[in-house]
Amino acid sequence: MMSDTSSQSSPLLGAASRQEGGRRTPLRVRTRQDLAQLADQSLLALRPWATPGHARFDLPGPVSKAGLRASGLEGFARSFLAVGFLAAGGDSDRSNHAEWYAEGLAAGVNPAASEHWLPLDREHQNCVEAAAIAIALHESRTQIWDRLSPLVQEQTVEWLAGSSRAWYPESNWQWFHNVTQAFLRSVGGPYDQSQIDQHLDYLDSCYAGDGWYSDGVGEGRFSNIDWYSGWVMQQYALWYCRMSEGQPGIAERQAEYIERLRPYVAAATDLHGADGAPLYQGRSLAYRFASVGALWTGAVFDASPRPLGQVRHAAMNTIDYFVQRGAYGADGLLRLGWHGEFVPIREDYLSMGSTYWSSLGLAGLVLPEDHPLWTEPDVPAPIEVADQLTAHPTIGWLVSGTADDGIVRVVNHGVDHSTALAGPERAQYSRYAYSTVTAPLRSAIGSGDSAVDNQVALVDADGRWSHRSLIDRISVEGNRAESVNHVRFEAPDGSFDEGSMIRTVSVVHGAVEVRAARLETPLEGAAVVLSGYPLPHSSTPTARANLVSEVVGLSSGATDGVSDHDEDSAFGSGVRVPWTRYEHPEEGRWYVAAVALGEEPSVMPHVVEDKGRVEIVWADGVVDVVA
Repeated sequence: MMSDTSSQSSPLLGAASRQEGGRRTPLRVRTRQDLAQLADQSLLALRPWATPGHARFDLPGPVSKAGLRASGLEGFARSFLAVGFLAAGGDSDRSNHAEWYAEGLAAGVNPAASEHWLPLDREHQNCVEAAAIAIALHESRTQIWDRLSPLVQEQTVEWLAGSSRAWYPESNWQWFHNVTQAFLRSVGGPYDQSQIDQHLDYLDSCYAGDGWYSDGVGEGRFSNIDWYSGWVMQQYALWYCRMSEGQPGIAERQAEYIERLRPYVAAATDLHGADGAPLYQGRSLAYRFASVGALWTGAVFDASPRPLGQVRHAAMNTIDYFVQRGAYGADGLLRLGWHGEFVPIREDYLSMGSTYWSSLGLAGLVLPEDHPLWTEPDVPAPIEVADQLTAHPTIGWLVSGTADDGIVRVVNHGVDHSTALAGPERAQYSRYAYSTVTAPLRSAIGSGDSAVDNQVALVDADGRWSHRSLIDRISVEGNRAESVNHVRFEAPDGSFDEGSMIRTVSVVHGAVEVRAARLETPLEGAAVVLSGYPLPHSSTPTARANLVSEVVGLSSGATDGVSDHDEDSAFGSGVRVPWTRYEHPEEGRWYVAAVALGEEPSVMPHVVEDKGRVEIVWADGVVDVVA
């Protein structure tokens, strides 16, 4: 570790904060100047953890499975993105970030230096970081690349050229290859056009439609949906075009990517609560406000269906959400977690340096302060004005937002992060519902008499809980979504028994979802359990408090209850899950529950059942039918 006397106060302390009631509180991030200051102070806070040549930031805390050297490069490369964005936007470099990172680059690409970065074909993780470095160098071309010595330029090209020899899996990683190759092409370095084209074809095959990309299409299933759809598949696609200006066919490709981005910008905006909180679903959630990277990209490429004042408002709201809730520690470093530190959020590929992938959420800084993005009047997000309900049939989601509490809920009838092979349920993907204020339990399924959140599960006579590992969506339209999945029980040897089919229908009305389940064939001695949103017993100081999670059985024979789990979540400690249970389910009968999440108890509907037909009568007199 190297101490740096030029380091200034962190984003939460000193110059970037204000005194309030005898304690320091973070400034609000509302303007471009605020955002640039946040980026500047965040970069300065990293410097005390730099190696002598600046090629790595060896940060305190967990390292990734790739080891210390790769984790240190993550901190350098991902924070370098912020340097590039600041440079492209014309910000004055008062803190001398360009020279600092140029020195780190020179040490990293020098094979004789003690801090040199391993070649891309020897260290897999470095392929990701090479793409971040390529984007940063492209954006800071005149401030950094053009001022490097010929030797450092040559060594940089040689290190990046390892992308032609490295292996990139069939996933979002292929964008890392193409972006790296695009930079090499732009500076006259070696590149492999056939590899680029092959990857472009594959990445196009991942486009599910309506703005959504699946991160891989195992067995032709477009079911691997999470925030990677935006912060790589969309954002990197257009940045590849930005780095390929003048190449044959690039204008046409960019036009196509813009048309794909437009509906995603609208969808992603609606996946953030009124307070800015992103939907808590999927993996790599420690990247936090990277979720707004695609929103900024829409502004950069004139690809936003929403007013620029609304794009800015929504993106700033999310960045500010995390700044206010402890994403940066007192030392100015991004913590590994959600609000503050929460290590259980970590996958094995994440380190402290990984969290600086959030720099993608600063991409709007490439637009100068006189751009309409920064000058147009502020426009509130739709959820701040009125209730929202949007169907996404391509991926099987109903997205519901309620203006009175600002909560966004997603009802899921299509996303499972699977191939066509049976496997364990994925808690971050396969649940029936997610929200901006709750986190799913980490357990895949329930056990004994204890239910995990947001499931429709069959419990057999031996007490085994079924997995919802493969979801086949049937329809999503209006306020209704329907899907079917096999009842799969895990055997002691890890294999899966396949039994009956469960057909489920969700009907959404305000903050309430009516969830109806029907078995294709009965299972002797079994029970059906429908569970709701998980809430901590004790919320963290930065989480929403006084929330109400409810499940009420609406069919005859229901037993309602609650399961308590000794587990911490990103929102608090000790988790409580409401549920309703039906014993000895019969073939062809609907088992119905009302599931609600809000700040106040909900007024539940009642149902009228008649020969396989369920009439849902809502409190305001609206009637829906499940048949």
